[in-house]
Amino acid sequence: MASWSEFAADEPRLADGIRLLMHQYGPGFGYLATVRADGGPRVHPVSPVITDEGLFCFVVDSPKRRDLERDGRYALHSFPPEESDDEAYVAGRARPVTDPARVTRLARAFRAAPQVDWRLFEFTVDVAMLARRGPGVTGGPGEAHGRPAIQVWLDPGASGTAVPEARVVRQGRPAHRAAA
Repeated sequence: MASWSEFAADEPRLADGIRLLMHQYGPGFGYLATVRADGGPRVHPVSPVITDEGLFCFVVDSPKRRDLERDGRYALHSFPPEESDDEAYVAGRARPVTDPARVTRLARAFRAAPQVDWRLFEFTVDVAMLARRGPGVTGGPGEAHGRPAIQVWLDPGASGTAVPEARVVRQGRPAHRAAA
């Protein structure tokens, strides 16, 4: 499980693209998928916070917070832009931030209401994906214009198994491997 900052250091262009889509309307805006107690999925709108030090979310007392406290697995998907079908996706594990100084600093910086019962979670990154479908996105040689360009990053340290390095995929086929 990589931190956001580790992921961003490994794939800065991908991280920047994801950050832009998550923060396209100013504050972060996306959909958070969590795992219910019965194992089923649950989806919630959230305002993720992406900084140089991490990917965070202030979560009020709710079913989504109880899901994250019980089973930290999550998936976060960007809200669709008005002018394209571009999308960003990040998945991994959420864990409560327990350092009071860090919580206070982020709460002040992002105006988390002190009178609200929220808890700050940091999201690690196991998988990150960015799909570009907007104007000007084209396929490779011999491919039709306007096809999606998809970039996927898999944490090379996840679960101790060999994981393919980051790669760019167009129309479901590998186009090239990212530099290591």
